[in-house]
Amino acid sequence: MSELSQLSPQPLWDIFAKICSIPHPSYHEEALAEYVVGWAKAQGFWVERDQVGNILIRKPATAGMENRTPVALQAHLDMVPQKNNDTVHDFTKDPIQPYVDGEWVKARGTTLGADNGIGMASALAVLADNSLTHGPLEVLLTMTEESGMDGAFGLQPDWLQADILINTDSEEEGEIYMGCAGGIDFITTLPLQREAVPANFETLKLTLKGLKGGHSGADIHLGLGNANKLLARFLAAHAAELDIRLISFTGGTLRNAIPREAFATLAVDSHKVDALKSAAAHFQATLQNELGMKEKNVTVVSEPLAHQGEALTADSRDRFINLLNSTPNGVIRNSDVAKGVVETSLNVGVVTMAQDSAEIICLIRSLIDTGKDWVVETLTSLGALAGAKTAPKGGYPGWQPDADSPIMALTRKTYEALFGKTPNIQVIHAGLECGLFKKPYPNMDMVSIGPTITGPHSPDEQVHIESVGLYWKLLTALLNVVPEKA
Repeated sequence: MSELSQLSPQPLWDIFAKICSIPHPSYHEEALAEYVVGWAKAQGFWVERDQVGNILIRKPATAGMENRTPVALQAHLDMVPQKNNDTVHDFTKDPIQPYVDGEWVKARGTTLGADNGIGMASALAVLADNSLTHGPLEVLLTMTEESGMDGAFGLQPDWLQADILINTDSEEEGEIYMGCAGGIDFITTLPLQREAVPANFETLKLTLKGLKGGHSGADIHLGLGNANKLLARFLAAHAAELDIRLISFTGGTLRNAIPREAFATLAVDSHKVDALKSAAAHFQATLQNELGMKEKNVTVVSEPLAHQGEALTADSRDRFINLLNSTPNGVIRNSDVAKGVVETSLNVGVVTMAQDSAEIICLIRSLIDTGKDWVVETLTSLGALAGAKTAPKGGYPGWQPDADSPIMALTRKTYEALFGKTPNIQVIHAGLECGLFKKPYPNMDMVSIGPTITGPHSPDEQVHIESVGLYWKLLTALLNVVPEKA
């Protein structure tokens, strides 16, 4: 039995433990999808998959509630695969190892997948619990949300019968979400030229690590370090001074996760090795002074390497470093409408370098389309100055808030009745799938709720146990009070 089986509500936690046992990172959700379909069939539910792999399960209304407005509970099947540097884990093969730590559930050395595994578990637990009362019910589980919202993009009209959709992908108990940011990927490809490293040069690997990382939307305002940007800052300060020959640069693994680590392979004259090491130590002290309140474990390490091949020419080195160092990152603008909410941001998520080119992948988010356009234009201009090719890709719309939403008002009223306090009605600076659902289902009334999850998209991810119980109480009560269909 899982340690989680001792928690309440037990059916939800038991299902979540099962979800953790089946690998399901983005683009590798098929085993979990097959399990869910088999589970639904064994329960006697109607279940179907569409052309992109989304799962739809239907459960009839409780007796006497057949005339209630049909509701769809929605979650996504995939999780973000992030691990600590010293953790040995293959997300495509190894199960997540959840454990209880006081008031929280965490995972051993990896992301937990509470985003959106708890939401998925709650939807399946509702289906499994015949003591609950509800109207006609659907559960929609979408494919590959974290790496491009593939399932939401592929959702077809006239498949869902529900008029109300409850998204379960929010991450703060006591908050009700009625809108979210849209986003777009931006890829910059810089051509590079190389030359031989002089014979008297020594090769080193420079590593910047120990950052917290996190969700590139929900955590972007927290002032966390971005490893790609910080290592570029160091190189910009010292490349010319120390005549650094840059051989390679890599950092980050996902465009929607704030990078925790970045690596540069470089060569310097043997007489300047000590100066490089001293500069790295000084930079570490600088970062600890600047970021120490948020990033207590930031570290800059240099270590010798065997000869690694050709280095960039001085021109390619400078264009790459200057481009990466000058690329904006973090909060671009706060919203004037939704107080306390970021309007526009970007995350310099992944940097890779091949023999003849370097690639920088950013994720831009904004509550308004013109905000996205502004950042796209800025990055396009920077690319042009550096002689790089630029390509925005995979844009998706935001979820426009509806202040007159009946399900939002009902959720707020239900929360107040249950807990004796008023929830916060929020717009979230993260990409929920609701905006995309509005295209095939323009008249669907939507709301998003969830438990408290901190550190999503990082190995620090954890879900607050008590908040899961409160979320479950709200969700099941809400299903009970959905009004009759007009």
